[in-house]
Amino acid sequence: MRIIGLDYGDKTVGVAVSDEMFLIAQPVETIKRERANKLRQTYARIETIIQEYNIGKIVVGMPLNMDSTEGERCLRTREFAKTLERRTGLEVAFYDERLTTVAADEILSMGGVRKEKRKEYIDKIAASMILQGYLDSLK
Repeated sequence: MRIIGLDYGDKTVGVAVSDEMFLIAQPVETIKRERANKLRQTYARIETIIQEYNIGKIVVGMPLNMDSTEGERCLRTREFAKTLERRTGLEVAFYDERLTTVAADEILSMGGVRKEKRKEYIDKIAASMILQGYLDSLK
């Protein structure tokens, strides 16, 4: 079994998966949608990935405020996770995602990825950082 990591946003969901030994997170894809409230195809794609990678647990990045409080984005993230849990039957855990998008952008910049191309990769890199943080916390 593996663990899937998700970076949930208004128009995208970054996706990463672990190896079977829960040591390394690998970016998989970015799921895009036209509107924030149009999630049916997003859930369906996540379910397909869960089947393809033999996923046993879901980790969703929790967008806490810098003072560790929860705002509106956290409420939307919890609703998204609750629906995922109901649809898949898998346990959903949360992991603090503060500054992962900033860090992912910095990694891509240092890797020489031009600014206009970073948008294509940033969410799945952020998802892998969320998942890697979660995997490291298990040790």
